This record gives sequence, structure tokens and C-alpha cells, in this order.
Amino acid sequence: MSTALRPRTPVTPDDAPPHRHRAFRGWLAVELVAAALLYTVGAARSGWANAFYAAATQAGSLSWHAYLFGALDPAGGITIDKPPAAIWLSAACARLFGLTPTSLLWPQAACGVAAVALLVATVRRQAGDTAGLVAGALLAVTPVVTLLARYDNPDALMVALLVGAAYTVTRAVDRPEGGAGWVAATGVLVGLAFLTKLGQALLVVPALAAVVLVAAPGPWWRRVGRLLGGGAAVLVSAGWWVVLVQLTPAADRPYVGGSTDNTVLGLALGYDGLARVTGSSGRLNSANWGRLLGSGGDQAGWFLPAAMVFLVLGVVLVRGRPRTDPFRAGLVLWGGWLLVVGVVLSGLQGISHSYYSIEIAPATAALCAVVGTRLWAVRESWRGAAVLLGTVTVGSALWACALLLRRGLSWPAVVVPVLALSAAVALGGLLWRGLPGRFGRVVVTALLVSALAGPAAWSVATAQAVHHGSGPTAGPGMPPSAAPADSPLFTPVPTAVSELVAQGAAGYEWAAGVPGRRAADLQLAVGSAVFELGGYKGTDPAPTLAQFQQFVSQHRVHYLVLAGGSGATGTGTTVGAIVDWAVHRFDSRSFGGWTVLDLSAPTARAALAAGRG
Repeated sequence: MSTALRPRTPVTPDDAPPHRHRAFRGWLAVELVAAALLYTVGAARSGWANAFYAAATQAGSLSWHAYLFGALDPAGGITIDKPPAAIWLSAACARLFGLTPTSLLWPQAACGVAAVALLVATVRRQAGDTAGLVAGALLAVTPVVTLLARYDNPDALMVALLVGAAYTVTRAVDRPEGGAGWVAATGVLVGLAFLTKLGQALLVVPALAAVVLVAAPGPWWRRVGRLLGGGAAVLVSAGWWVVLVQLTPAADRPYVGGSTDNTVLGLALGYDGLARVTGSSGRLNSANWGRLLGSGGDQAGWFLPAAMVFLVLGVVLVRGRPRTDPFRAGLVLWGGWLLVVGVVLSGLQGISHSYYSIEIAPATAALCAVVGTRLWAVRESWRGAAVLLGTVTVGSALWACALLLRRGLSWPAVVVPVLALSAAVALGGLLWRGLPGRFGRVVVTALLVSALAGPAAWSVATAQAVHHGSGPTAGPGMPPSAAPADSPLFTPVPTAVSELVAQGAAGYEWAAGVPGRRAADLQLAVGSAVFELGGYKGTDPAPTLAQFQQFVSQHRVHYLVLAGGSGATGTGTTVGAIVDWAVHRFDSRSFGGWTVLDLSAPTARAALAAGRG
């Protein structure tokens, strides 16, 4: 492609004419309001959604000690298996408005809307107003984004912080002096993202660092210095809480849930770190992009094939451009983001959920917007641009149709004819030489509809569904009338159990102890502290048998509740030893598959044995 055919440097927000500023702000307002409605209307239908994090929010709203450490219970027995940044947000909202499904879930929606706004602002600086708005629209309707903006998992906050980091690093390369302050702000946001989901947040660091090293102004030694300053900011903003936990005596804080050694580093490197990447084999797995297009395709894979093609085309478009060119910096940022995150997520051997793919959503949306709008801009001077854009449009529409039909003829499939028609109109308009100007808007509309209709329908279906548990998925789900399901995970706590535990809570630090994840359900039901014995899976060595026996002798815990179907009372674990000790010493009652042991009432045989002792 000759120099004359290369796209010009994008119009930046600072040098755009006033009327374009007004139009941009109007469309941005429409986009953000639409995203907010998609993320909030009917969200409370899912109730506590992920009860595990809801219980931690409840604890943080009742106890500042639990708030600081991210404890699951107000008494501070054990933490969730993540750092507490997401709990800080939701618990603060619960303190202000009371704990309800709305106060729990709307902060997640705010994170989703913030991610859209920040992506618009970032891409706008790299490729202009139109590209920014397109990127925001693509991200807003990505189904996994809709899912987690209506759910109380930490991922929505993590993504908002990471897109914020993309914005600040883009501002850094905009500054003639190199933007040392913006690079430091990038480090702070990455550190806060680490305090949200640990190592997963660090997957975008190579892309952010590459932007500073490749695209920032100034000599190389100055760029390296700013990068080191950003790294120091990451360590400070993430490390203060890690150091706080490490320096606080174990007896004065909750046990770090998910770890085997009661440390945050143990959690970050083990259960929530390398164990997710290598699994039980301890070996790295090769990337399998089919994983993101297969089971995760209808979550965040709607724009992934197009983004990969556009990344290659973008490299062609930036040949010969200056090192500090914003369009070039955008490709470095989003291309590096997509490749690193995609390789890691597609190669996970340990615990993996399809919603992890939310982390690639900003990159796929940005790449499609940045390169797609650039191809549109040069279609008349470079004929190949129109052909390439039309080909990708048709291919993406066919891919969207395949995703819509993957689960059978659910209602979102009604947009398949719309996709086919809009893609045909877009292709015809792009290939029509000398296209009349008045039809340009028709073609643009067709391009947008062919890109947005499929994931938007899937997102609306996601918003209509009820979501519970630890592994939610986007798309058509069970209607509100069908929830909760018969799965033990969703079976509510029997009323007789919650009433009994609630009535006996007074005077005890913990109303009950429950092995594993069902402790959260009971705590939400009774409104009093419940000790999650053994952490989420019931396999953590906390509390020890000796500690639990001490809690019982000191009358700090009233009941031991064994939840039906929890699978968290197995032999060979600390929890198994506690259960085995308790069932032979205390009276028990059964309620619909749940067993309640009154730890204040030993059996006659146990009392007699204790008296002889």
C-alpha cells in the first residue's frame, strides 16, 4: 500500500470541532444509558446470585474487621478465596443502602458501565470518536460482560480497573513529556485489580508495558525509568494489603481462605495462581484457541475471529508510521492484551470457568473498532479495504448465526435473518463502486447491525435469566419461575434449620459452623455469623480440630450444621476430623437431609466419658 493510501493520524478529542464534540457526547450518553438498563433491569431476580460473595458482603457491612480482611463471616473466622477489593465495593454499598439483592448487584452494573465508558475514552484517543463509540457498543453487548455486570463475582470490577489502566497508559503516551504520572496511575489501577482477582489481573501487564516501551515519547532510558516507576506503583497499591495480612498475627485475623499456609502469597501462587494454569499435573499446557471459540464462544467469542483478522490487517495499516503514532500504540496495547490473555485462558489445566473470558472482551471490542473504522475510512483510496471489511463482516455474521443456533432454537435465534440481511447489504454497499453518498449511512447501519444484533440478543436473554452458583454462563437460562433448581448447590436452607440456628445465635460468636460453601447460604438465611469450616471446598486446614474443640469448650460456636449434598465432610481432611469428633459427642437432629448438632448438648455417653476423664 502506498504512502498516500495509509490512514491519517486519527482526530484526537482535543482537536475535534465543537459540533463533533456535541454529537459524540449525545451518542455516548445513549450508549451508557442503554448499557445501564441492560445491566440493572430485573437483576434482583437472581437474589444473592453467588451466595459466597454475598455472605462476605454481609460480613463486611456488619464488621469493619471483616471488611478489611475480606472475611466470609462477621466474626472473622476465614476469608473468601480472593483479596477483598470487590467486597470493599459491595459492602460499602450495603452499609449505605442496606443489604439487598439490589444493593449487592448494582455496584457490579456500575463497574460494567464504567468499563464501557473507559473503553470509549481509550479507543477515542487511539482512533477517533467513531471508533470509540463502536468499541463501547461492542463491549456493552458482549454477553459475558452482561452476565457479570448482573452478578456478584469480582470479575466486573477487575475488568473496569484494567480498562482504566488501558486509558491511563494511553494518556501517558499522549503526553509530550512521557506522562510519568499517568504511568504511575496505570500501576495503581493494576495493583487494585490484583487485589480483586490476584494473578489474573497481571495478564495484561505485558501489553501495558509494551505500550510504554514502544510508543511513549522520549529516549529509551526515560521510557524504562517510567516503566519501573509504574511497576513500583503496582507493588505499593497491591502490596500494602498483602503486607498487612502478613504482619497481623494469625490469631488476630481470619485464616486466608483457599491457602494451605494462611498467607496471601500461598493463595496467589497456589489455589488461585499456578494451580489454575498447570492443574494437578504441574505442567503448562499449550494454548488451545478452540476452547475460547468452543464452550466459551457464546460468552466472549463473538468478536474473537474478527479481532484476530483485524489484528493482522492492523499491522499492515501501520507499516512505516511513527513509533509514537496513537493508532500504532492502540494495536500494541489491544493486540498484546488479546494474545497474552487468550494464550493463558485457552491453556488452563486447573479450575476454569467460561466467564473468565470476560478479560479478552475489551481487546476484541477495541481491535474490531480501531481497525474496522480505519478500513472504512480508507475504502475509497484503497479498494482492498472495502473487500476485506466486507469479507470480515460476512464471516462474523455467519459466526454469530452459528453461536445463536448452538443451543437449538432458543428465542435469540430470531435475529438470524436480520444478521443475514444486514451482512448482505453491508457487503453489497462496500463492493459497489461509486456508492451514492446518501446510501453511506445505510451501509454503516448494516455494518453495525450485523455486528451487534447477535450478541445483543444473547445479552438480552442473559438479562432475562436467573443465575446462581459459582459457574454462571451467559445466554438463555432458566426462567424465574423455575428457580431454584434441584441441584444441592441451589437447594435453599430448610426453614427449620435456619429458624433453629437463628434462635440459638444469641451469646455465641458463631451461630454455627458449616463445612464448605453452604456456610454462606446459612449465614444469609439467619443473619448471624456462621463459620465456613475448611473454606469454600471444605479442604482448608482451618480451623484445626484442636481450635474447634477450644471454640466449643469456650461456648463460641453453638451448632455444627452438615448440609445435605455439600460434599465437604470427607475423610482425610481437617473438616472430616471435626465432623467425626462431633458426631460421637453431641446430640443431632435431621431436617430434610441437613443434620444439626447442638454443640452445647453432649450426648449422655460423651458427658459420662468426660466426667470420668
